[in-house]
Amino acid sequence: MNRLQEIIGRLQLEPHPEGGYFKETYRSEGEVNSDSLDSSYKSNRNYSTCIYFLLTSDSFSAFHRIKQDEIWHFYDGSPIRLHTISENGEHNSYVIGRDIFKGEVPQLVVKGGAWFAAEVMHENDFSLVGCTVSPGFSFEDFELPSRKELIAKFPEHKTLITKFTK
Repeated sequence: MNRLQEIIGRLQLEPHPEGGYFKETYRSEGEVNSDSLDSSYKSNRNYSTCIYFLLTSDSFSAFHRIKQDEIWHFYDGSPIRLHTISENGEHNSYVIGRDIFKGEVPQLVVKGGAWFAAEVMHENDFSLVGCTVSPGFSFEDFELPSRKELIAKFPEHKTLITKFTK
């Protein structure tokens, strides 16, 4: 068994809808009542959730968004390049990794409502990160648009969107 398969097995990771593998590792017992959240939330949310997330160089995390801020924490493997597109169409790119002397950051906050996608930077490698969401993640808050929908919204980013959508 190679190292990648051993990590997937030991951490009990499963395929994720946006690409890669994941396992939820924490979901707080406490909840925020929906009437304490903005009107876009239709039900209660846990205070916080956390997952392991693993990408390989032959896959990517497709453009998607959630309502909440999502904090990425780097653990192992290749650095990740993460792309965001704001609601007004501004594109930014970040490198999440451990080499802070090369401009990599070990943590990155993706603001709620931003479209984002990620890729492993080195060939034939993987990236293992953690993602923390607060208020807690729910698939009710998850949007995974089609390539056509996202290009219609941000035609100036057609090349980037084509690369990171299915």
